This record gives sequence, C-alpha cells and structure tokens, in this order.
Amino acid sequence: MGADAGILRAALWMSGAIASFTAMAIAGRAVSFELDTFEIMMYRSLIGILIVLSVGMATGHLREVSRRSLGVHFIRNLAHFTGQNLWFFALTAIPLAQVFAIEFTSPIWVLILSPLLLGERLTPTRAIAAFLGFVGILIVARPFSEPPSIGLVTAALAAIGFAVTIIFTKRLTRTENITCILFYLTAMQAVFGVLCAGFDGDIALPSSSTTPWLVLIGCAGLLAHFCLTTALGIAPATVVVPIDFARLPVIAVIGMLFYDEPADLWVFIGALLIFFGNYVNIWSETRKKRVA
Repeated sequence: MGADAGILRAALWMSGAIASFTAMAIAGRAVSFELDTFEIMMYRSLIGILIVLSVGMATGHLREVSRRSLGVHFIRNLAHFTGQNLWFFALTAIPLAQVFAIEFTSPIWVLILSPLLLGERLTPTRAIAAFLGFVGILIVARPFSEPPSIGLVTAALAAIGFAVTIIFTKRLTRTENITCILFYLTAMQAVFGVLCAGFDGDIALPSSSTTPWLVLIGCAGLLAHFCLTTALGIAPATVVVPIDFARLPVIAVIGMLFYDEPADLWVFIGALLIFFGNYVNIWSETRKKRVA
C-alpha cells in the first residue's frame, strides 16, 4: 500500500511537471512573435530571480547560497542558457512534437559526455542505450529523405546543451542545495540575457498581451523542475521517466488542435526508441544499486 501511495504521489507531481513543460512551450511560441529568444530568456530569468528571492527569504534558505562553486555554476548556466535559447527557437521552427521528441535525447547525450566531463565509465548497456537513442533521432529527423531543417538542428543542439546542464548539476548537487543552484541559475542567466538582448542596443519591452505569457514562462520553468525533482525523490526513475514520456502525446494533441500540426507516426516511433534506450539504462543502473 505504501509503494502504491508513493507511485500515486509521484504521478501527481509528474502531472504538474508535464503541465508546466507544456505551458512553457505554448507560452514560448506565443511571445516569439514579439520578442527574440534572448529577450525571452532575460525576462524569464528576472521573473525567476524575484520568485527565488521571495521563497528563499520566506523559508530562510537564502542564507545557504554560497560562492564556493562559482566556476561550475557559470559553465552550467551558460550551457543551459544556450540550450534554452535554441529550444525556444526550435518551438517556432518545427512541430512541437518533434521538439519534445528530440529533447528526450538529453539523457543519451549525458551517457556520451559523462566519461569526458565526470570520468564515468561507458558500459555496454550505456552504449546500447546511446545507440538506440541515435537510431530514434534518425527516425524523428529523417535526414536522408531531405536535408535537416534549422529547427531540427537547433532542437538537437538544445538537447546537448541540456545534457551538459544535467552533468554539471550532478556535480553541484554534491556540495550545493537546490536554493543555491536556482539562485545562480536565475541570476547568471539574467545577466547573460541582458548582455545578449542588449547587444544590438535595442531591448523590446513586452506589451500588455505578452507580459502574462512571460510570467507563465518564468513560473512554469521553475515549477516544472521542482515537480520533477520532487517526483524523483518519492519514486524511482524507472517509474518517473515513463510518466514524463506522456509529454509527447500531450503536446502532439495540442499541436494538432491549436496549430494545425499533423500527427507524424514516425515521430512517435523514433521517440519510443529514444525512450526505450533511456529506460534500459535507468533499469540497469537501478538494478546495479539494488545488488550493491
């Protein structure tokens, strides 16, 4: 009964994560007609700073922010800022389902990059998972039928950026708490956003119709990661990851209903292969821990 209750609680938190990721994608497409990606990231980060400072002061966790890992924070947030900008651009260039399908390759890139950045070993199981993931990418993108579009390329690069973010987040969680990580996430990316958005000397102010969408992006971005982290703390990844995969059919339905995007069977087939590669690796790692 306890295990079933834990799975139910994790599913409820994951439904919040799915809703938040979906809302951020819809809001990102809505504001893209008025703001460029740098401006979107700048406003998102400024809103995030207000939220983190308010919650941190209210809970007393703001005193836990330290400066001992500034270099790692900088690399992590530069990777995330780059990946998130590319992700927002991809939202406007290709169907939403394709963006989400390619985004699921981030854990595959973590497997490949971890030996280089974390010194972890590339086991046969991880190699098989990576192979399945790349076959899935080829099915989703189908580069042999026609040249990859700029949207597919930016979505793939965004996934790599998110993978680097995950790797350096793993390093930070060894010494830093969530408040510290979120503080530097919002603060550093606000600076990056101001510098990039103001590079041409023209930062657009959001209109009254765009401002609510920006607030939604700022809130949904933080809420999505909070819900996902909480769910992983309640239930194992072998339970959480399949629930997270529900994002794909949800966003595909939204794309069909609101943006007249056709349902592409090959996107789902490729995404299933990507998911299966991720799940094989998670199952293997979970089994190793149980044996140990």
